Amino acid sequence: MLIFTRFRLLILILYVLFVSTFQQYQVVPLSSYTERVSLLQLRSSLGIRNKQWPLKSEPCANWVGVKCLNGSVVGINISGFRRTRIGSQNPHFSVDSIANFTSLGYFNASRFSLPGSIPDWFGMRLSALQVLDLSGCSIVGVIPDTIGNMTSLSVLNLSDNGLTGVVPESLSQLSNLSLLDLSRNSLVGSFPASFGSLRNLTLLDMSMNNLSGFIPPYLGTLTKLQILNLSHNGITSLVPPQLGDLSSLVALDLSFNSFSGSLGLDLRVLTNLRKMVIGNNRLSGSLPSNLFSELTQLQLIVLSYNDFSGEFPDILWSMPSVRFLDASGNKFTGIFPNSSSAVTASPAVFNLSQNMFYGDLPYVVRRFRVIDLSNNYFKGKVSEYARNNAVLNRNCFRGESSQRSVAACASFYYKRGLPFHYFGLPVKQPPPLKSDEMSQRDIIIFLGVLGGVGLTAIVIILLIFLILCTRKSQTTNQRATGVGPVATSDAIPAIPGEYLKFSSLGKGFTYQQILQATREFSDLNLIKHGHSGDLFLGALEGGVHIVIKKKLSPVKEAYLPELDFYSKVSHPRFVSLLGHCLDDESEGFLIYKYMLNGDLASNLYRTKSSDGDSLQSLDWITRLKIATGVAEALCYLHHECTPPFVHRNVQASSILLDDKFEVRLGSLSEVCAQEGDMHQSRITRFLQLPQTSKQGSSSGTPTTTCAYDVYCFGKVLLELVTGNMGLSASSEGNMKELLEETLRYISIYDKELLTNIIDPSLIIDEDLLEEVWAMAIVARSCLNPRPAKRPLARYILKALENPLKVVRDESPSSAGHKTVSSRVSWSAGLFGNWRSSSDVPSVPLNKAGGNSFKSSVTQSSQVSVQSSRVDHLSSSKGHQSRDIFPEPLEEDTVRPHGD
Repeated sequence: MLIFTRFRLLILILYVLFVSTFQQYQVVPLSSYTERVSLLQLRSSLGIRNKQWPLKSEPCANWVGVKCLNGSVVGINISGFRRTRIGSQNPHFSVDSIANFTSLGYFNASRFSLPGSIPDWFGMRLSALQVLDLSGCSIVGVIPDTIGNMTSLSVLNLSDNGLTGVVPESLSQLSNLSLLDLSRNSLVGSFPASFGSLRNLTLLDMSMNNLSGFIPPYLGTLTKLQILNLSHNGITSLVPPQLGDLSSLVALDLSFNSFSGSLGLDLRVLTNLRKMVIGNNRLSGSLPSNLFSELTQLQLIVLSYNDFSGEFPDILWSMPSVRFLDASGNKFTGIFPNSSSAVTASPAVFNLSQNMFYGDLPYVVRRFRVIDLSNNYFKGKVSEYARNNAVLNRNCFRGESSQRSVAACASFYYKRGLPFHYFGLPVKQPPPLKSDEMSQRDIIIFLGVLGGVGLTAIVIILLIFLILCTRKSQTTNQRATGVGPVATSDAIPAIPGEYLKFSSLGKGFTYQQILQATREFSDLNLIKHGHSGDLFLGALEGGVHIVIKKKLSPVKEAYLPELDFYSKVSHPRFVSLLGHCLDDESEGFLIYKYMLNGDLASNLYRTKSSDGDSLQSLDWITRLKIATGVAEALCYLHHECTPPFVHRNVQASSILLDDKFEVRLGSLSEVCAQEGDMHQSRITRFLQLPQTSKQGSSSGTPTTTCAYDVYCFGKVLLELVTGNMGLSASSEGNMKELLEETLRYISIYDKELLTNIIDPSLIIDEDLLEEVWAMAIVARSCLNPRPAKRPLARYILKALENPLKVVRDESPSSAGHKTVSSRVSWSAGLFGNWRSSSDVPSVPLNKAGGNSFKSSVTQSSQVSVQSSRVDHLSSSKGHQSRDIFPEPLEEDTVRPHGD
């Protein structure tokens, strides 16, 4: 609360300063006739709406974004303005009249459409300009050399446009420049040799271009530089080997370039560095520990997808400030340190997957918040403490699912002269099978396969017969259960792809366009390896960034289910399909809209975009906004489509976020119609394989029911509450223990229990804590072991839109206070079947140092709880929480446990 009090006081002070400045700038009307006419001309040429710039009013007093001083215009800010209908029909870079403002100090047109090129006169007639922001204006062409004449500039932002050509040498004349942002364009060539004169630069961002060559030697002379971002280019080498006096640097991003060889940088001079990203290059060799010895401020380190080898630097285990480290996709090897003092004491997220670590899993693993150790060679037995926070698939653990083959593990250890346990026996290589044993085994396997095929054929024939017999009744009943429009009775179901209208699925791209956009599928453009295909970043000729998915399957027909989905579904909560490329005989590609903020998995913890000098997690308002957006998407799939669609892959990596953190659900390759059994005959239901009471299936194959989506969404909600990233992608084998550890702290009776698992990076007051509490309750209901008892998506959306109604009793009789009876009723309606489950205890054990339920809620009061549940469910209206988030009723919902 003290933090928020200081924050409100700071806002009040800033407001007072703003008002005084506003009055100082606008008390004097515009005195220059020339400037008044120029403003009107600018209003007309840009198509500014009358709402922002009212025609019959004083510009200095009433025009939004126009600032005046002593009767002259000193600042124009049209950022984010929308053109009039007529102006938007033929927009272009038409700002000629701006040259008449002799006292103009800043011009901000960011995110205002100005298609066209920057005219040459712009730099010659605006020499007094100090701030020029033209980011996201759809500008094309080259940067004119005359920009170098604007010697008063301190801020130049031309990012997120379609600029081409080389970076002009004339920019080196801008000696007062403190911020230079040319990112997200299509600039080529190398760094201007004269940039060393920009000694006042604090931010240099030239990322996401096509720059090449090497980093010039003068880089070490920019002593005031704090943020350096050169990622997503084609830079090939790091010169010089010394960074000079860059002790002010706090953020360094050199990722997605073509650096090769050893790192060759003495990082010890970067004593204030907090963010270091050098992933997705071709760097190799070892990393000596003394390389990081002076970097005590480091909070984020990304070394992923290089070719580093040797021992992992010991110092990286013990740096207390590190919050996130990604060293995946390398060749680091060795064993983990066994001393608890050798591991950072602060909770951190480490990704060490796809390396060559080996040995037994040490006890220190439990000290991490999340640690990904998949695709390594750890062996032995997995201890219980490692199941809650570690990802361990693709290793050599005994008795665990999704591990490497015994042969691969034994071969790895044998080459290094290390013992490996083969079925509990320490041997160097798996014992070979004798010839007679092999022949007997082959006969047994052949007979088993033959019998299995025969039995399967009989079952399939019987099922086909039953389905044909029940098809007519299913078709008759379909109208009564649909939510959306229903096809006529004589309509013939279309085979996916047979009647697909590709004209309705965006633009058709040629294979050559795809190659050009991705630089022939360069590794620099690779975003990630998705479960259904590789995702590449592309840039069209106009500078528009796109995402291209290259299917893992070489057959282009693998795209047809996803294309069929897009042909039937249109909703703003799904990532936009811009087009496709299916003209190649062997493969095809899908083209999506580029999401600026990536996915939820990479955004829960991120670097501040303003100065890059510290890490922050998503605030609670944004997390709630994301959860509500996903619920809206599931609502559409489950309740507005006929038949209902099931996403089947709801997790943090499939939740994409645009520039405003609006949800655009992706990973749609597995979407399919729900498999319902409400219209099947009793014989058909009897012959079906029984579903387990747990989520989905133990085999790992997702079920095609809406309840499975709700279960997966519950894991995402737990991630948002606890900050435990990787939870939604965890295998089902690790989920039981994880849920037992987490869900016991989620109780409708006691809000304070939640503080044991809540993300410590969240800064919340009392009201926001109640919203977090409500989301945790919704998550627990979504994770009900019984699919039939999970809430529907539309009820989840209601609860997330009104979270306080989930935990507060707002009936008049309560007079605004929460009562034990209301909590009991809500708990009974939400957790009735959960409490009877033996898998997850509803009342946490009172361990030493932990919390327990309030003393008023004891084991002897359970009968009264069940009694109040009967009263609650029999009421015609019930509590507000019941209206917001009802749950399906079953007979055992209202039956006391003792019956």
